[in-house]
Amino acid sequence: MVYRDVRYVSGKTYCTHVEQKYGWKKMANFQKEIQTKLTKGLLDMIILQFLDSQPMHGYQIITRVRKSFGVYFGPSTVYPLLNSLEKKGYVKSEWNMDTERPRKVYQLTNEGQTVLNFTEGSLNLICRTMTTDNKMNMEPVNLSATGSRFQRKTAGITAYSQ
Repeated sequence: MVYRDVRYVSGKTYCTHVEQKYGWKKMANFQKEIQTKLTKGLLDMIILQFLDSQPMHGYQIITRVRKSFGVYFGPSTVYPLLNSLEKKGYVKSEWNMDTERPRKVYQLTNEGQTVLNFTEGSLNLICRTMTTDNKMNMEPVNLSATGSRFQRKTAGITAYSQ
């Protein structure tokens, strides 16, 4: 990827011309695909994390996943997963009849909390290992004779000049 004509305007940096092998649209699709795969692969742990903060019914979980991760998993994905987590003893449910519409509310069990803590520790170790081994936390480096410098962030790529 080659950046040209980088301009600094009122505290922000703008890259006015970008040449790259793949377009921004392909990169955005790739990022969305990766985010969806990771979210789907960790959906059970994401649900346990949500339930750690408060008991929730299925629809609350579905909307919170969509708001938090920008990925939609419908009832045909979430409810079977909740049933599976309940069979494993990680969550328990009970019917809430206090509202006009009865809802099955799920809450985290002690065993679910133990699994969540173990998984969090494992994921932190994996992330630290990836960061250390692959130098994912890149510092700005000089990429051209013009002195342009770049900083890579996990949320995206930001260009700036010095």
